[in-house]
Amino acid sequence: MRALEEAKRKRIRVLIVDDVPETCENIRCLLHFEPGVEVVGEARDGEEAVNKAEKLRPDVVLMDINMPVMDGIAATEAISCRVPGSSVIIMSVQGEQEYLRQAMIAGARDYVVKPFTSDELTAAIYRVYELDQRRLDRVQNLHAGSFGQPRGQVITVFSTKGGVGKTTLAVNLGVCLSHLFGFSVALIDLDLQFGDVAVLLDLTPRRSIADLAADFNQLDEELLEATLARHSSGLRVLAAPPRPEYAEMVSPPLVEKVIKLLSNRYDYILVDTPGSFTDAGMVALDYAHQILLVLSLDLPTLKNIKLGLEVLDSLHHKDKVRAILNRSNMELGIGPGDVEKSLGISLAAQIPSDGRVVVEAVNVGRPFVLSHPKSRVAESLRQLAGELARTNSQVQQEKKKKGLLRSFNPLSALQDG
Repeated sequence: MRALEEAKRKRIRVLIVDDVPETCENIRCLLHFEPGVEVVGEARDGEEAVNKAEKLRPDVVLMDINMPVMDGIAATEAISCRVPGSSVIIMSVQGEQEYLRQAMIAGARDYVVKPFTSDELTAAIYRVYELDQRRLDRVQNLHAGSFGQPRGQVITVFSTKGGVGKTTLAVNLGVCLSHLFGFSVALIDLDLQFGDVAVLLDLTPRRSIADLAADFNQLDEELLEATLARHSSGLRVLAAPPRPEYAEMVSPPLVEKVIKLLSNRYDYILVDTPGSFTDAGMVALDYAHQILLVLSLDLPTLKNIKLGLEVLDSLHHKDKVRAILNRSNMELGIGPGDVEKSLGISLAAQIPSDGRVVVEAVNVGRPFVLSHPKSRVAESLRQLAGELARTNSQVQQEKKKKGLLRSFNPLSALQDG
């Protein structure tokens, strides 16, 4: 609640975007008597909204969807990339569910349904502001090293496009690190509405991450361990909720606590995320030591990945990104060199296309690194796992060197900061 109290002291700066002047005036009236909120400007279309957001740098943008020149969805995407410090709240009417989905994918943080009350609007503003402030504090603490040195390496598997094989890669990578390399590995399924990690491993978990919500205050390593499903490879799995509506039970603070607890016990924590920037997924990106950004050779995916890289850069995560080209195939008209040139980033790994092996493994619930260990796609996963293990070893060695330097020179701790 500290962020909320701070907001009421400093006032949250709000930009109103709606093409109907009367609506803007009504919103101003609703917010006029709220001491923690200050309206800093208005815009009548999406293009004007982007320009004013860049100039005014508001904390929150209240965004209508249907507007001339540039609609609210396009404007939300532009603001999310260009003004990452501004959070967008969509103002929608009933019957715009598909537009809402698109807006959330574009980067909107919340929505309110017209007509809304003053309490509903201010509650959304404070909620979004508090979430963003907590995230900022979390990133600053992580950069400052205030959480100590946990044992585990967090690897977040992410993409801005669904259907690129992200979950399949996460599952097989987890099995590689656990079964073949002998590490202790936990895999978190943060695709909270439609997660498939358990299906790909032929597991039927009795409990999921949603069950931990009720036990948040009592949650410790033992309780978390009892919630994990166990795969024959040694991999431990924290499953996604069994139904989409249970996703709302999983809050960012819960995800943060889970990752920190698992980091104390496991060598690797893999996190599979949905194909968009969600609140829960942002926690996994913040805590990640490495982000595996999965892409494929088609123009829509490359377009979304490029936008995603811009967002990751604005969130100060680009240095952690390792681009993974999945289903690499030279016959598709776009080659790896084209991808690197288009995205401005080198590919860390290329996973060959092998539909027969992968689909068969998915259908029987047995990872292909176990069912087809001699296949090219399995070999590529083993190489990727080996690279991650080597990178982790190098990082740990650097930490040990810094620790020794500190023991000999007390001033080095100040110099590192």
